[in-house]
Amino acid sequence: MTLRAEVAVALVHYRTPELVRPAVEALAADLERAGARARILLVDNGSDEVGRALWRGLPLERIDPGVNLGYAGGVCRGVSASAAPLLVAMNPDVVVRPGCLALLLDELERGAAAAGPRFDWDEAGRLLLPPTEERTRRAELAAALAPRLPGWAAIARRRWRRHARRHWLADAPFPSRALSGALLAFRRDAWSAIGPFDEAYRLYFEETDWLERLGAAGLRSVYVPAARAWHLYAQSSRDQPLASRWFAEAAARFRARRYGPGFAALLARLERRATARQPAGRSLD
Repeated sequence: MTLRAEVAVALVHYRTPELVRPAVEALAADLERAGARARILLVDNGSDEVGRALWRGLPLERIDPGVNLGYAGGVCRGVSASAAPLLVAMNPDVVVRPGCLALLLDELERGAAAAGPRFDWDEAGRLLLPPTEERTRRAELAAALAPRLPGWAAIARRRWRRHARRHWLADAPFPSRALSGALLAFRRDAWSAIGPFDEAYRLYFEETDWLERLGAAGLRSVYVPAARAWHLYAQSSRDQPLASRWFAEAAARFRARRYGPGFAALLARLERRATARQPAGRSLD
């Protein structure tokens, strides 16, 4: 087997030690199948001795930053700890299916700057998670107006279904920025060309921002439907009381950068009005 270029995996952990073993074991086995010389760098944003004991014997290198860097900061720390030309950023709540990494790395070696898999919601792979949301002015405006205006609600639903089905029904790789940072493979030369994840995004939108910057630089990101991974989803954030605030702050930062402060402020006003009109005891969900 011809060995690939070296791969480094930045696995960012925060207080979910029980997830690390299945994630790393699946990752190590799949990297071996892919013929990859790899380092698994666990950036430990938060753990204790009891949790770390669960990791004994695993093929990982633990990096202790001494503080919770957030996901973007953790990925940046992991990337900086290696000189590997091929990189993977990953949550510990992801278990790769056999062959996943080989397919992603194949796309990078064919010239893609970044590649992401299809995510299953359940272990058996019967349910699919949706792609990340479409981030355009029209899509964001439709979503903001949907709670108030039935016509815009219909537009938002149609746009979302078309976007989701394009990814769910795909049978071949295609260019897409709707990739998830839960598992994202990318080239170091692309990272160097456009810069790292913005560490001001503490938990959300860091990969969205980075992929938009990638596209703006004329570099290609690819969705690879045959690459499959099981994503347990939001395991680190579900018990984080600040998660909602971090999401709102990240959304505001992304929108101001992507659309300009005026349009970002308009979206924020529309969302506040929609929330204020909700009947007591109900939410937009």
